[in-house]
Amino acid sequence: MSSKMTEAELARKNIGGSDRVFKTVFTKEMKDKGYTILIPDMLPIHFKLIIKIYEKYGYKMELLQNTSRNVIDEGLKNTHNDTCYPALLVIGQFMDALDSGKYDVDRTALIMSQTGGGCRASGCRASNYIHLIRKAIASKYPQVPVISLNFSGLEKNPAFPMTPGIALRLIYAVLYGDMLMLLYNQCKPYELKKGQTDELLARWQHRLGKLFETKSRYMSTKSIYLAMLRDFGAIPRSKEKKPKVGIVGEIYVKYSPLANNDLNNFLLEEGCEPNVPGLLDFVLYCASDSVNDGYLYDNKGKDFVLFGIGYDVLYKFQKQQIKIIKDNSDFQPPHDFEHLRKCADKYMNQGVKMGEGWLITAEMAALAETGTKNIICTQPFGCLPNHIVAKGMSRRIKEAYPDANIVAIDYDPGATKVNQENRIKLMLANAVIE
Repeated sequence: MSSKMTEAELARKNIGGSDRVFKTVFTKEMKDKGYTILIPDMLPIHFKLIIKIYEKYGYKMELLQNTSRNVIDEGLKNTHNDTCYPALLVIGQFMDALDSGKYDVDRTALIMSQTGGGCRASGCRASNYIHLIRKAIASKYPQVPVISLNFSGLEKNPAFPMTPGIALRLIYAVLYGDMLMLLYNQCKPYELKKGQTDELLARWQHRLGKLFETKSRYMSTKSIYLAMLRDFGAIPRSKEKKPKVGIVGEIYVKYSPLANNDLNNFLLEEGCEPNVPGLLDFVLYCASDSVNDGYLYDNKGKDFVLFGIGYDVLYKFQKQQIKIIKDNSDFQPPHDFEHLRKCADKYMNQGVKMGEGWLITAEMAALAETGTKNIICTQPFGCLPNHIVAKGMSRRIKEAYPDANIVAIDYDPGATKVNQENRIKLMLANAVIE
């Protein structure tokens, strides 16, 4: 253990049962020393905006980009063999980064988002996830703190608070990240000048980073959306019809290039238009589940009220975004979340909320309904709710939409990229083009 550590920096807490594991707390002193906080790669567009937000508040963050086979090997080495694939990858990515020699481990911290969901560990929903990370690094890097990023009070840290200013900016980062992801995927397959969409994406990420440094200019959603639509709409695009392919599934594997072997870019290379539901849908899903619980279990306390207000505010943001896209461009807007809920009701109760629960079914149905009949459901090893709900409901959706072309792709340590891509190519051989 580093001799540089102070008692204030190391708050001891047994988190490993019979194996004594200590929790190292991130402190203000660490922030002032300029600790590098490493972020696992899940949503590159969104997380780059989040990094800019935290830079404004004096935090130094870096998005991990290590994707070698060693990441998986480190994950297998540092977790038990029943751990879900997302947990294995994040732990492996952290361990690979700390072992690389690129970072001063006495001035490095890790961060993981939590929502307190019911799954064992996977994605960013986990309640237990952060403890798995701490246990993995404890024997080799006990001086490295692991920070919880959460809105639900699972862990509170005075040196890394969720202030109203930070929370507000994070909400806008979700909105703008979703908008950029949507516009990028609808422009990139059709651009006439190669690389133009990527250049514009980078410029907008830089511009939004500057806006987040201001007091309130980042809140001008209408003018910012219109400027985005104008810039992306000005990219010369071909009129060729290409198959649209929806990507649904467990949240980490759905979005993370590391977890899904860069699925979004693979589809672009195969001449497809990826259609990836936005992160806001997942945020609204979490909020609506908390409200549903109040009705289902007759528990309408403080959380019920707060999540209800939060849901209403976020849903208004989504409706505004949809309206602006419809009224001012030829881009296809995201699905209205209330419509997603109605889609889910045709197949299952919204009380089915473990993992991504009813949201996966709703997204598949909404995609099929609106012309994206080709759907890839990303299925990580160990995510039982995802496998049960997605595979169980895909047949029902195919009965409702006979021309729906749905394939489930398994992602796990033993699955090869070649086999995954071959299965996707077989699906694309029968792709529906509308």
